Amino acid sequence: MRITIACPAALRPDANHFAMALGSGPAEALTYGSLNWLDTAGNLYACASLPVSDTFTSAAQSPLQRPAWDTDSHVNMAGANRAQAALVFSLEAVEVAPDKLTACAGDDALATLAAMGLTQVEVEI
Repeated sequence: MRITIACPAALRPDANHFAMALGSGPAEALTYGSLNWLDTAGNLYACASLPVSDTFTSAAQSPLQRPAWDTDSHVNMAGANRAQAALVFSLEAVEVAPDKLTACAGDDALATLAAMGLTQVEVEI
């Protein structure tokens, strides 16, 4: 299954810690980078899309544990838990909200983002 995740700007730091808590190493801190998606109210989002196993979705919704690789406490577990508390997971596309980390299943990431109410914007460098 593929999931596409929309992360509002305000949740980006916590969501990157959530990604590290679920992921394989500190590089997961770069999961939500550029804010290059916009909802109809003008809120900016960073988005990610990835294939996941069936166990990933249950792990993302279960109590978090510090990952075994994190021996130096890179992961802010309080932040990861805040992001998890804001998680909305759906097997169908649902509209994003500026206070929710919205994850939707769908094989076509761009179509899923459009169905979530997002449009891509250019980011100035």
